Amino acid sequence: MKVRPVLLLPVLLVSSCSMSKMALRSDNPEFIGKFIPGVIEKGEKKLAKTPDDTALALETGSFYVMYANAFVQGPAEMFPVERYEEKEAKLAEAKTLYLKGVAILDRALEKKYPGFNEIYTVDTEKKVTILTQMKADDVPFLYWKVGGTLSAYALNPFDFELGQKIPVLKAIIDRAYELDSDFNMGAIDDFYVIFYASMPDALGGDKTKVPEHFRLAVEKSGGQLAGPFVSYAQSVTIPNQDYAAFQENLGRALAIDVNKDKDNRLVNTINQRKAQYLLDNAVLFFAEAGGDTDWTDDREGSDDEEWFDDEESTNTNLPTATQLTRMVYSW
Repeated sequence: MKVRPVLLLPVLLVSSCSMSKMALRSDNPEFIGKFIPGVIEKGEKKLAKTPDDTALALETGSFYVMYANAFVQGPAEMFPVERYEEKEAKLAEAKTLYLKGVAILDRALEKKYPGFNEIYTVDTEKKVTILTQMKADDVPFLYWKVGGTLSAYALNPFDFELGQKIPVLKAIIDRAYELDSDFNMGAIDDFYVIFYASMPDALGGDKTKVPEHFRLAVEKSGGQLAGPFVSYAQSVTIPNQDYAAFQENLGRALAIDVNKDKDNRLVNTINQRKAQYLLDNAVLFFAEAGGDTDWTDDREGSDDEEWFDDEESTNTNLPTATQLTRMVYSW
């Protein structure tokens, strides 16, 4: 089975508004999936009246990226094969949403730092000058901008316009890490696990850096976030075909008590559902997970429904509606 490149930022839900903080304590992703579009719509209406409100731009732009990852792309990636056309439509929708969020963030950064949006075209010295201006309170803008753009690119690696931006995006996230390496309980370390493991060396990938960032992601989250374990399982153990490590890390994700840290209950609930999905469908990623299955069986006369079983079996322990993927996903 073809696996889409793992290149999305981990599921991370943060916002300054009290309503959103209450949402993060929920253990009902389906309800939150209906809540976020309303937040986005209200945010855009307010931005139309107060375009200089960069805090509102951050909230609205980041919610676009969250929603695309958690409620559009994440569930679509788990559709069974017979829903291929629906899946592709949802992934196209997710890409559009990612880029809408990034556009809002770019406008806010341009207002804060005139000339920021020239960062893709200016020379190296000017790029350094632009990034040197950044301050610690800019880290959320940079994080969501980079994550949203790379998430959109991962959905279509043949989008050369986005692909050309990767070296600059890497410089931006590096600057964010310099400014606040502990951002949101190690979210950037979690991001680096995915980025360094998934990207080719020519675009900034470096598998030798993955173990240290994984250690830091777990350490900074106190081992109480499922996200780093899911990220490592997908971006490292699957390419390495290390089934034992795959099971171990997803087992650690599932062992976390989602009620222990109520501020991260929603995020952990989502990532645990993802972990369970991966375990239940390990046969799609590891030949050894099939036990005694004869993978060389003659499949003539069989159809996709038979090969993948039915929709219900491929979505074991998952809700029938939407799920969130620590923003994510890491699909």
